[in-house]
Amino acid sequence: MTEVVIDRPARGAGGEWSRCPACAAYLYGKRLDRHGKVCPDCQHHLRLGLDERLAALLDPDSFTPLELPDEDPDVLGFVDTRPYGERLATARRRTGRPDAVIAGTASVAGEPLVVVALDFAFMGGSIGTAVGDGVVAAAECAAVSRWPLLIISASGGARMQEGCLSLMQLARTTQEIVRLREAGVLVINLNTDPTFGGATASFSSLGDVVIAEPGSLIGFAGPQVIRQTIRQELPPRFQTAEFLYEHGMVDMVVPRDSLRETLGRLLRLHTPPTPASETAGTAEPVRDPGALPREDPWDVVVRARDIARPTTLDYIHNAFDEFIELHGDRAYADDPAIVGGVGQLGAHRVVVIGHQKGHDTGELVRRNFGMPHPEGYRKAIRLMRHAARFGLPLLTFVDTAGAYPGLQAEERGQGAVIAECIATMSLLPVQVVSVVTGEGGSGGALALAVGNRVLMLQNSYYSVISPEGCSTILWGSASNAPAAARALHLTAPDLLRLGVVDGVVPEPPDGAHRAPLPTIEAVSAVVRGCLEELAGLSAEKLVAERYTRFRAFGRLDGVAAWDGAPR
Repeated sequence: MTEVVIDRPARGAGGEWSRCPACAAYLYGKRLDRHGKVCPDCQHHLRLGLDERLAALLDPDSFTPLELPDEDPDVLGFVDTRPYGERLATARRRTGRPDAVIAGTASVAGEPLVVVALDFAFMGGSIGTAVGDGVVAAAECAAVSRWPLLIISASGGARMQEGCLSLMQLARTTQEIVRLREAGVLVINLNTDPTFGGATASFSSLGDVVIAEPGSLIGFAGPQVIRQTIRQELPPRFQTAEFLYEHGMVDMVVPRDSLRETLGRLLRLHTPPTPASETAGTAEPVRDPGALPREDPWDVVVRARDIARPTTLDYIHNAFDEFIELHGDRAYADDPAIVGGVGQLGAHRVVVIGHQKGHDTGELVRRNFGMPHPEGYRKAIRLMRHAARFGLPLLTFVDTAGAYPGLQAEERGQGAVIAECIATMSLLPVQVVSVVTGEGGSGGALALAVGNRVLMLQNSYYSVISPEGCSTILWGSASNAPAAARALHLTAPDLLRLGVVDGVVPEPPDGAHRAPLPTIEAVSAVVRGCLEELAGLSAEKLVAERYTRFRAFGRLDGVAAWDGAPR
């Protein structure tokens, strides 16, 4: 079992008082209980007992346990300073549980689910065959019922007293989570303090959504192991929930008092809505290029870049009835230049992804002016696959000068990950609607725009390269950018005529940057109309239609397809 050292509150006389391990404030026991074991002074989350945690998360009286095998796990006859059997007996007396796991069915906010949870009080929540049995039984129950699976982890790692049999639980439980993934059954991880070793290397990291409590220590090798093995000094907040969030490993860090509400919203947004046709409030885009005013392309480029234009988050917060943002690429970081998550748009539960800029210098800098790094596109791919897994339509908002053209981006595979974005979108078995809302810069834009329907706002542009880039390459300086903009035919009427976009959303007379809310309402109405239009198509037809749409951008239509015979 991986050794994990956690500060514990020091109990005073009679156990009525304790001290917060973070701020050292004295805490009165009853007051601490009223706050859910969260320090009222510094908000440090102290450990909850498993029964307390389930009571805080699950609907009252909703938990029904699953039957688990009752076997002696001491197959090896393991003895260290004490026989393994004695350690088990002590843990059973102390916790009242046969082992470190419980599993059963329950509900959260009225939504049914299957839950499996580890008890750190039982031998550090270590993973042996009994824990494997609990996770497998819960996963099989979720597969049959098609209810979401919630995995609550608190573990020091694999149980050394069961030798390699404990190691095999990592593969055994992982393959059950993979089966749920392939079947489109939602898996949510809730990782609490501490979650280490074999837990993070298997079922605790594989959820479709990974949540962590504030301040929880989460990792593979414990900090003491790292220091002793490689003699490396560790950075501040290393392996905390917040550290993992910044590095793209968890979707959200949720305070304890918001966990039940967050879980309920996640469950609801992944439940198919009652089938209903949405006609009220939908609209058609402009499909006739002649119906659009002809304007100087450079003026359009300037308007498309105005920082007052609505951003992806503006569209989401003003048009969506509900939205939960998901974070991270599960590999390196959470790129703020791309945002995404699950939400409710009218009658449709969707996955939404978009480039995100900002309305002031601080936010623009923080979001890298909407120019994603590879981890941003990896996050997008992850969310695209999320949409496919749960049969949710995908809506994308495009507004970027282009993918970030820097050294670090190239080192992390910028071109390859953009290619994977395009490939992933091409094969999504769900409705895909893409909207160019501002700048549509090159492959960085196309990575989010392989849709069944591709729309653009009247004062946006979409181009193979920026006018400045084109001018620099072909004219020798950026000073001819206005001429390049005219030559590139990058405005809405031209792209509608070329078939690059399927429709244009008109902007208010003063432009989107002058009237953001009417613009957002217009885009929402057109998008909902497109989703209704596509709703009756099968997965196969959606993929085939998308394939046909993009294959048509060439001159092979009148040429016989190659039959494989040598010429």
